Amino acid sequence: MILAEPTCRTCSLRRRSRLGIVVRPHHLLPLLFPGLRIPRLSVLCAQPRPRAMAVSSSSWELPLVAVCQVTSTPDKQQNFKACAELVREAARLGACLAFLPEAFDFIARDTAETLRLSEPLDGDLLGEYAQLARECGLWLSLGGFHERGQDWEQTQKIYNCHVLLNNKGSVVTTYRKTHLCDVEIPGQGPMHESNSTMPGPSLKSPVSTPAGKVGLAICYDMRFPELSLALAQAGAEILTYPSAFGTVTGPAHWEVLLRARAIETQCYVVAAAQCGCHHEKRASYGHSMVVDPWGTVVARCSEGPGLCLARIDLSYLRQLRQHLPVFQHRRPDLYGNLGHPLS
Repeated sequence: MILAEPTCRTCSLRRRSRLGIVVRPHHLLPLLFPGLRIPRLSVLCAQPRPRAMAVSSSSWELPLVAVCQVTSTPDKQQNFKACAELVREAARLGACLAFLPEAFDFIARDTAETLRLSEPLDGDLLGEYAQLARECGLWLSLGGFHERGQDWEQTQKIYNCHVLLNNKGSVVTTYRKTHLCDVEIPGQGPMHESNSTMPGPSLKSPVSTPAGKVGLAICYDMRFPELSLALAQAGAEILTYPSAFGTVTGPAHWEVLLRARAIETQCYVVAAAQCGCHHEKRASYGHSMVVDPWGTVVARCSEGPGLCLARIDLSYLRQLRQHLPVFQHRRPDLYGNLGHPLS
């Protein structure tokens, strides 16, 4: 969500930095599927400058992705500096693709400030990110850019736009958020994204990247499984939900929804998140993570800005889909084509 929330209750909390490495073998899978090869997955939860990454030698050939967690403010240049530091660290650690959260560019105090700070896709800020992608030689998922579209003069509203850049800095695809967050959650305050934002007109087909075929979504979209099913049936291997989840819905729903989307689509799910207090009116839950196709959280950020890393094992994904072929068992004759494939 992009709009401002009521007074922040977490500004006074002191952030704690942690660096941890965890190995999570899938203990139950060999019992269920004796022929299934189980990858050894390493998890790195890090602040911007982790010391080293511990990964088993057998996994070095697998593509590495970085999930960046930030605390955006209304200061666009300071936000870019913070994001660029994480992206450069991801490149240094060998990531081929870095994911930034929704509203990576800024989080404003109100609708008027949101509209004033917004830019077109060919504006200065995305130019800086294109240069960053070229400099670092990796792909960037820019999870929710406040875009002044071609209809800006007529509507005076923006789009919440997920931009995917390749390692040459070129825009590969864009997705404009289709489900706008107009909700009123007790304790979290009202959110009326449609006051400033137009809903996107369509989904976008998954895009081939060095890590696999990526399907784009944004935050509130994760509550609509039809979208994830459509992307999976269109060939997605990785679903990405860049987000700015609130501090009430986050503890209750964040991990549950992400794991559900991974399990039902048999995709990796990558969720870069905003965290902490953005200003006096808004705070975000954080807990950026990567979930594998079995539904296991294989990487998770610690508290505060930082990054986590995960390797994407597509052979494991394909084996799992072979042993548990849920898409072959769907019954559209009974319940219709929920999440029908994209044209």
